[in-house]
Amino acid sequence: MAQLEMLRYLHDHDLVRISDRQPENWEEAIRISCENLIDKGIINETYREEVVAAVHNYGPYIVIVPGVAMPHSTDKSSGVFGTAISFTKFKEKIYFEAGNEEKQATLFFTLAAKNPDEHMTNIANLSDLLMTDGVIEALDKITTISDFESLLQT
Repeated sequence: MAQLEMLRYLHDHDLVRISDRQPENWEEAIRISCENLIDKGIINETYREEVVAAVHNYGPYIVIVPGVAMPHSTDKSSGVFGTAISFTKFKEKIYFEAGNEEKQATLFFTLAAKNPDEHMTNIANLSDLLMTDGVIEALDKITTISDFESLLQT
């Protein structure tokens, strides 16, 4: 899936949120990033709390590069009813380890998948998007949905 296609998919499926709220901590940031998928019936609160627990248990593995987090749990998670990726942009950095610039994020791509194959497809599509030159920087600069929509025109 090309860069533009992935961004268009997120937009066309109403899976983009620019958060007005600034979370007090990474747990709250994960919970906020899951809200869109909960609202759409793709996941429930059980899955959301499994993601938080996984970070407590395994550390901030979801921060895949500085500035980008990919909240997800295992393919054995309960509370998943569909497959999707949602995008949430926070205005300020969320630190998963206090003061560690390598483990902070403003861009949250929350993943949910019904099975391991769909989970791997999600990760591959997201990786393709994030490896495209300039995408992380462009997403980091957006402050409104209109800004996001402007990226679709490039």
